[in-house]
Amino acid sequence: MTHIALIRHGSTAWNKEKRSQGQTDNPLDQEGREQEALLAVRLAEESWDAIYASDLERASETARIIGERLHIQEIHLDPRLREMSGGQVEGTTEEERIAKWGADWSSLDLGKELPEAGAARGIAVLEDIIRQHPDGRVIVVSHGAVLRNTLRTLVPELDIRVKLGNTSITRMIHQDQVWQCELYNCSTHLAQGKGSL
Repeated sequence: MTHIALIRHGSTAWNKEKRSQGQTDNPLDQEGREQEALLAVRLAEESWDAIYASDLERASETARIIGERLHIQEIHLDPRLREMSGGQVEGTTEEERIAKWGADWSSLDLGKELPEAGAARGIAVLEDIIRQHPDGRVIVVSHGAVLRNTLRTLVPELDIRVKLGNTSITRMIHQDQVWQCELYNCSTHLAQGKGSL
């Protein structure tokens, strides 16, 4: 049995501006780093064998902050864990997209990566992790859209309509060729730090 904690990176300036990030390489903002510190405290209540992360800065920095707390030096960076490409949409807000392409902008191609392609990348990484850590406990730090599309494919009955929050934890178990989701989009650790943020 392999236990995997899927983590969405901490917040960025573009998250606050509601700009599509896609594969644009943005850093965490100060709140994102504070969120990560709270997440790391929560994760430190358990033992973990390895950390894998997207090589985009907002995810890799998240992974490093967690790794420091857990005393895991090596972070396995994998470009397959990058966010889904937004094509021409990256860097824009909803208002800007409507002004440029109209209210039906989301039905246009605009060079966006297809959901199936993002899911295929995510699943390939998780399958590699299962082979490397057949009875392990692994943290995977990635991005909202690629994680949700991966989950939609692996656990079709899971309700993923709620978008993943920054630093949310989604717990997966793989056993006997079957994926189960124990916990989806949990951010209770952020409430612990409300007084100090």
